[in-house]
Amino acid sequence: MSVDVMVYDDLALSRFALTALLEQQPEIRVVGSVDNRYAALEFAEMNRPDVVIISFEGRDEETVDIAEKIAILPKVRTLLVATACVRSAVRRAFAGEIGGMIRRSVPPQRLLEAVLLVHEGERAFDAELAVAAVANGDCPLTPRQLSVLEHLDRGDTVEEIAARLSLSEGTVRNYISSIVVNIGARNRIDALRIARNLEWI
Repeated sequence: MSVDVMVYDDLALSRFALTALLEQQPEIRVVGSVDNRYAALEFAEMNRPDVVIISFEGRDEETVDIAEKIAILPKVRTLLVATACVRSAVRRAFAGEIGGMIRRSVPPQRLLEAVLLVHEGERAFDAELAVAAVANGDCPLTPRQLSVLEHLDRGDTVEEIAARLSLSEGTVRNYISSIVVNIGARNRIDALRIARNLEWI
């Protein structure tokens, strides 16, 4: 019995190469190939493939949003293939319904194993990504501080962060000040730059 797979990758050459690799496997049937996230969601809703492979750079929150929407469709599983695995995206994938997340640099056999594992209802996260999802490693910030920083990175205002995290605006400002001090940044913009470079967010 074959596994029906849909591939989403916005880079044509990468999408064709990934599709060609999958089509070489007798147990996998590629039933769709799309070049934008909204087409991926529409195809998944209409055709319900067994596994949707979503290839992305790794920092795009909208792509993770689409992956989560696809993941809750009945009988559809998702596998993220990321170039850069920033901690915030890994945490979201690990905590939600997404079936797995692997680096784009893995050997082809690892990708194929991940597709089959996800199809069987297992989770397929690279070991180091699973650790990143549940630990801060060398990051000196608390989970709450990271959450505030992630919202800042998305462009949210202090008022919006306060509403979303059920905090007072003064508390949010205090968190931002402590973040700047804790990581030795000059200001919040510098704090965001440092956090991005170290893949904390």
